[in-house]
Amino acid sequence: MAVDYAVIVVYLAGMLAMGWWGMRRAKSKSEFLVAGRRLGPWMYSGTMAAIVLGGASTIGGVGLGYQYGLSGAWMVFTIGLGLLALSVFFSARIARLKVYTVSEMLDLRYGGRAGIISGVVMWAYTLMLAVTSTIAYATIFDVLFDIDRTVAIVLGGAIVVAYSTLGGMWSITITDMVQFVVKTIGVLLLLLPIAVIKAGGFSEMKAQLPTEYFDPLGIGGETIFTYVLIYTFGMLIGQDIWQRVFTARSDSTARWGGTVAGTYCLVYAIAGAVIGTAAKVMYPKLASADAAFATIVKDELPVGVRGLVLAAALAAVMSTSSGALIACATVANNDIWSRLRGVVAGGGGEERDEVKGNRAFILIMGVAVIVIAIALNDVVEALTVAYNLLVGGLLVPILGGLLWRRGTAAGALAAVVVGGVAVIGLMAGYGILANEPVYYGLLASLAVYVVVSLATKPTDAAVLAAWRERLAGRGAEDGAEGPATPDAVTV
Repeated sequence: MAVDYAVIVVYLAGMLAMGWWGMRRAKSKSEFLVAGRRLGPWMYSGTMAAIVLGGASTIGGVGLGYQYGLSGAWMVFTIGLGLLALSVFFSARIARLKVYTVSEMLDLRYGGRAGIISGVVMWAYTLMLAVTSTIAYATIFDVLFDIDRTVAIVLGGAIVVAYSTLGGMWSITITDMVQFVVKTIGVLLLLLPIAVIKAGGFSEMKAQLPTEYFDPLGIGGETIFTYVLIYTFGMLIGQDIWQRVFTARSDSTARWGGTVAGTYCLVYAIAGAVIGTAAKVMYPKLASADAAFATIVKDELPVGVRGLVLAAALAAVMSTSSGALIACATVANNDIWSRLRGVVAGGGGEERDEVKGNRAFILIMGVAVIVIAIALNDVVEALTVAYNLLVGGLLVPILGGLLWRRGTAAGALAAVVVGGVAVIGLMAGYGILANEPVYYGLLASLAVYVVVSLATKPTDAAVLAAWRERLAGRGAEDGAEGPATPDAVTV
């Protein structure tokens, strides 16, 4: 394992070096939080694919393939569909708004009265997303070094917190681009063909496994529908995803770069399911489906290649973890803390102080994430709670604001509160992992949004006019926009 260890150590050291490089570049709020809004299409595509394809998509995707066969691809597939929908229909408008958070968008659309409540909901979602990503380090480092779960979480979490705190979005962008390359080589180009060959090829896989393993809908229609509600719609409204859209150099970059990333996700989904299916042939009686990825990597890959593939898994976890962490800190500082203090975020004269403040919040949130990850055991339940709250509470007011002119601030606030409370109450009644909470919570949010909006005074014409100006890319104030991007950054 010495060669494999060396590969991993070099990779981790490189992540920290990227953080140091990012610190030298992130001199303003815009640079620190959204990479100066200067990413070109190729870098944007790579980093967007990196953040949405995390440990759940890699380790969990292979596990679903082990359990259900090719239909296990649906979870990651719906993530790709959500990213495609966001990129094609909404990303250009989102990028032109020149804001930093989803709650700022709601404030612009509804007149400044929807932000703090939506900020709390979004903060809870991003916090749980960061926590669940951080817990995944325990699985990977256990395979690598056979170390204690707590030590693994602290080690992996500390590295992510370090480079994220140092350079903000610039550090995360560069590390995500490296992680995207490592994942592509490790999972798609190495692990996928090796797994299929070791399993005897597709003909042998079909001969050894039940026919339902090759049924595209074998996982069940209701499960697929739930995945669409949670993950496809979750991609449309998550702060971690929107914050990457804000990094795009132009609306065309956001649209086409995101489309490429979404298509990549679809391929990654199928690859994970095929790897899991191959693992089922080789190891038909594993105690846990989620152990399939680690088992096939540990037992079937040659020295050096094994280290690279494990680095790919680590890259998947780190990219999601760092993206969720900066999103959590951005919401906590800009949407909650600054409002509670009565301070309006922004203003060119305070840019350097704002960098320090956001850096401090990343460090604070990072430490909190590590502590919660150590204490928490059930990753699936935590992630389900996060996505149910996000979709049930925020999907309707966000999409309503983008698509329906008659939506009002009162309707948006009612939708957030009723949808969020309904989801929590229904999870208590039906169980956290049940499908009903997100179904009924979303319907309650939609009904309240429409009824209250129609029953209250329409949004002020001046607010809507300002909103339309921002959607058109005019009237945005971003004091840290900076000069045109050098070629080395805009590729």
